[in-house]
Amino acid sequence: MNETINLLMKHRTIRKFTKDKIRDEDLKMMLEASNRAPSANGLQKYSIIHVTDKNIKDKLSQIGKQSYMKDATELFIFIADLFRNAQIAKEKGENESLFTSFEMLFQSIGDSYIACQNLVVAAESLGYGTNYFGNIFNDIDKVIEILKLPKLTFPVIALGIGIIDQNPQVKPRMNLENKVFDNSYKIYDDYLETFKEYDNIMQTYYDLRDANRRVDSYTNQVITQAKKSFIERKDILKSIEKQGFILSK
Repeated sequence: MNETINLLMKHRTIRKFTKDKIRDEDLKMMLEASNRAPSANGLQKYSIIHVTDKNIKDKLSQIGKQSYMKDATELFIFIADLFRNAQIAKEKGENESLFTSFEMLFQSIGDSYIACQNLVVAAESLGYGTNYFGNIFNDIDKVIEILKLPKLTFPVIALGIGIIDQNPQVKPRMNLENKVFDNSYKIYDDYLETFKEYDNIMQTYYDLRDANRRVDSYTNQVITQAKKSFIERKDILKSIEKQGFILSK
């Protein structure tokens, strides 16, 4: 199998890292690879905050309510960044409002995710483990304050990288035919029956956050996750607007 394909097929989320540091040259190489990610119109509407301050790591971990966030050897926060381009426009005598629209924000969020995945692939190709953290949304206003983010920026995703110190299973995925459709969207008559086999497969998987318990079926997880209440995440749209974006524009 092609080396790159093999790497992608073996992706695992790593939540435990050794105390060893990542080599500087490896870190630089990963970031250079991330920097080569495609972006909307080639305008690279994102920035990356490399969190090296232990106090900041601790604060972010408390917000995320996941202790292993602070234990990541390297922690990066990907930021949707329209501030930079707005400043360029301002210095050229143009209006900053060119960069306040939902479309611009949507593009910059996409740019951020793509660049982050490039960093994941680069890190794993060098033998390191990675872990995405969406938990920064638990208190996005506080994250914005901690990272001193200006208007027209917004945190999108956090990523931890380090030297692997655990051996989790590769998590099963649903069959391609259930998510890859030709020419138009496919609607099934019976979704529970369609995903019955995948439900059974998922129940053979052990999540190392609770290593002695198999995970629930996929269809049960769909409901469980949807019912989770994140009170602190319900005002995200207000937070976006406070950052200067106009969602109706």
